[in-house]
Amino acid sequence: MLHPITSFPLNEGAVVTVEPGIYIAGKFGVRIEDFVILTENGCENLTKSAKNLITL
Repeated sequence: MLHPITSFPLNEGAVVTVEPGIYIAGKFGVRIEDFVILTENGCENLTKSAKNLITL
């Protein structure tokens, strides 16, 4: 698991997931899961899904 204090290096070309979420106990939860590839200049999001809020 990656964390802001992760102490091991991540190499260019590594693919990781970014999964921010919010959960309200007894009500609902929402999570966005993106796959990103690490590049020389940062990262590129490989997930092309829209991030529009859909209420069910």
